Amino acid sequence: MAALMERIRATAFHEHAADNLRFIRDTMARAGRFGAVPGWGAAAMGVTALVTALVAGPPRAGTTWLAWWLGDAALAVAIGVVAMARKARRIDSSLAGAPARQFALAFVPAVLAGAVLTAVFVENGLTLHLPGVWLVTYGAAVSSAGALSERPVRITGIAIFAIGVLAFLCPVSWGTAFMALGFGVTQIAGGIAIGRAHHG
Repeated sequence: MAALMERIRATAFHEHAADNLRFIRDTMARAGRFGAVPGWGAAAMGVTALVTALVAGPPRAGTTWLAWWLGDAALAVAIGVVAMARKARRIDSSLAGAPARQFALAFVPAVLAGAVLTAVFVENGLTLHLPGVWLVTYGAAVSSAGALSERPVRITGIAIFAIGVLAFLCPVSWGTAFMALGFGVTQIAGGIAIGRAHHG
């Protein structure tokens, strides 16, 4: 009987230790993630992209179409920064902490690559191909940074990247439709998923 009680106590101790280790591991994983990605802010960015797609029309040479989308990009950055700061305050997450810095380091390079490619494409008369460039580079940025954040962020980035690849494979006249699908519909859906599941 004593041996049986000893085995029961040993089993209980091991189960308790395993539970503690799981708790510690999960806590560390959450601490290393950047949780201030603004779901509702991303959805708002998607809405502005849909409006811009309607106003700008199909891709064309010249500066008008390009100016509409660059203006929308500037507006999206402003919405994203404000929404991220507000969510960070709400969930008590520092934008100067290690998770935020790691998120930025994963996000920024692909965005900068998109800016460089934009200048090169415009200089060489390839403006009509910019939808694919923007979707692929932005999708790469979001999916890379999403590995350090919540799962819907990563999925949204992968979807936008895939839409960018399709934009390269289809006629350039479809470019704005792909922009609306990627920056608009997909980002709205991803933003809603993040907002509902991860505190806004």
